[in-house]
Amino acid sequence: MLEHLTKETFKTKVFDFEANKEWNFIGEKPCLIDFYADWCGPCKAVAPVLEELSKEYDGKIDIYKVDTEAERELAGMFGIQSIPSLLFIPSDGQPQMAQGALPKETFHKAFKDVLKVSLD
Repeated sequence: MLEHLTKETFKTKVFDFEANKEWNFIGEKPCLIDFYADWCGPCKAVAPVLEELSKEYDGKIDIYKVDTEAERELAGMFGIQSIPSLLFIPSDGQPQMAQGALPKETFHKAFKDVLKVSLD
């Protein structure tokens, strides 16, 4: 299931950026954050793909959405200039950002390569 994050829920599930300067992921499993806006065509195109992925990877990866219109501070903190912007966050290591409506195969590859999670 996709979960929408606010600044406050982001700080409790992903990273408390007000308490820490250095990246320190606090989630229990790797995650993907989709920075989107309701008016964005490519964002609407990627939404059903993310729904499918959230079911396929249920229990292995958390998939979150951040509305860049409602959560401007959060979007600004990550320097979001274009949407959709997709932040892949592994359990260990640095997050990686990708832009645009990616095809489903690309998500599978990124989950395996960046998040170290596969369906096998």
